Amino acid sequence: MTRFDYDLFTIGAGSGGIRASRISRHLGARVAVAESYRIGGTCVIRGCVPKKLLTYAAHYAEDLEDARSYGWTIENASFSWPALIANKNREIARLSGVYADGFVKTGIAVIEGTAKVLDAHTVAIGERRVTAQNILIATGGRPTAPAIPGIEHAITSNEAFELPVLPKRILLVGGGYVAVEFAGIFNGLGTEVTLSYRGVQILRGFDDDVRRHLHDEMGKKGVRILLESDVLRIDRCTDGSLEVSMTGLPGNKLACDAVMFATGRTPNTARLGLRELGVRLDEAGGVMVDRFCRSSVGNIFAVGDVTHRIALTPVAIREGGAVAMTLFGGVETPVDHDDVPSAVFSQPSVGTVGLSEAKAVAKLGKVDIYKATFRPLRHTLSGRDERTLMKLVVDAGTQRVVGAHMVGADAPEVIQGVAIAVKARLTKAQFDATVGIHPTAAEEFVTLREKTVPER
Repeated sequence: MTRFDYDLFTIGAGSGGIRASRISRHLGARVAVAESYRIGGTCVIRGCVPKKLLTYAAHYAEDLEDARSYGWTIENASFSWPALIANKNREIARLSGVYADGFVKTGIAVIEGTAKVLDAHTVAIGERRVTAQNILIATGGRPTAPAIPGIEHAITSNEAFELPVLPKRILLVGGGYVAVEFAGIFNGLGTEVTLSYRGVQILRGFDDDVRRHLHDEMGKKGVRILLESDVLRIDRCTDGSLEVSMTGLPGNKLACDAVMFATGRTPNTARLGLRELGVRLDEAGGVMVDRFCRSSVGNIFAVGDVTHRIALTPVAIREGGAVAMTLFGGVETPVDHDDVPSAVFSQPSVGTVGLSEAKAVAKLGKVDIYKATFRPLRHTLSGRDERTLMKLVVDAGTQRVVGAHMVGADAPEVIQGVAIAVKARLTKAQFDATVGIHPTAAEEFVTLREKTVPER
């Protein structure tokens, strides 16, 4: 019987890789992890966690303004970008250290460096060779940007977290999660923000009411959104500022101090040696896997963003745990990707679970739609012109709630709870039978009574 150095060798110490490694170790496996950057992965180091911290910071500007309507007077308030970044970096370092200590305490070996798969059971990290019965690819993804003239003057989300100075004017290119989230961050911190998106509306793939509502609310807050707009060229001016040549703008020129591309991410597989080994990759380089996260090479698995499926941290964590159970828990464990809730930490925020109206119509035929927009109670005193959207999509035949969508304060917190009901396949009657908590925005989900006309 062949003796391997490890039962599981994980490449990448992000959320999915950490979960798979730790559960595998708890189940008795010998585990090692290779990481070329910092333990924690995109989410902890330069993704979800630092982004949420910056989102909190950006919202204080409105909070301080609204406080006056509640009797508070706050004089001489000021903001320091360097202080925010320093505090953020300290917290990220702490979290990364917690994960690193967890590896040590559980007996998981950590090998620093870039790994390459040499064959189905051998991994090279520099000059070192390691063998393993099973290999897990958990290398995540990286931001991409188009090859246009002057692209070297632009940044991505990676660099945005470490900017030494808050730009006075920024152009954000893209219309997905990252673009609208950073638009809210920079706008809230006082930067003049323009968002350029080549599509017809931001947040492609989300419910159309959500897309329109967020667009309008972002505009109220001062973000200029240019749709069906392309960036063609970036030039550095003598004063250090940037001039952007683009469509969809009068004069086709925009002066700014920073350009950030948020136009998608690519799976990190380019130098892993997987294609040469016979591991099937999709057109973007993502590892193609079955419902057990197993690749075309039977003992090589992949989880998280590198599979080019649902690029969300909780999904990667769920996949990592499933791989560990399949390999060492005695139970082949598939991953259910239906009705995965998600959030956009824009300003205002978005929470969603299940089918959009358009997808529900395409899948089910006839649907019932319930929705409401209203001014949140908080802003009856502040006077702020901000409205919340809440929407339920219901299968007309079975009356099962197949989609729930919200734009407004604390939408992700609200939708996390509603997601349980959608996943449990509850009906509209069961929503209606639930007593609401008053006064809250969340109670709208159990008090919506009047149908609206579905989109066509």
